[in-house]
Amino acid sequence: MTNNDIIKKLRIALDLKELDMTEIFEHAGYEIKKQELAAIFRKEGHKNYKECSDQLLSYFLDGYIIYKRGIKE
Repeated sequence: MTNNDIIKKLRIALDLKELDMTEIFEHAGYEIKKQELAAIFRKEGHKNYKECSDQLLSYFLDGYIIYKRGIKE
């Protein structure tokens, strides 16, 4: 299973919209562009497909924790 598959499955399971996804990445300190986010969800082999790196998945997971729990004080 690739990082792209993981992030796709999390998006569906957590019922996240594009705005939620960008907000989650911003919580982790990573500003993701709309085109970059769309490229991650494309099928492998599509000309605009982008592989989700370990670092990008880490930003998402870290950002999701802050998104749900709030910033640790």
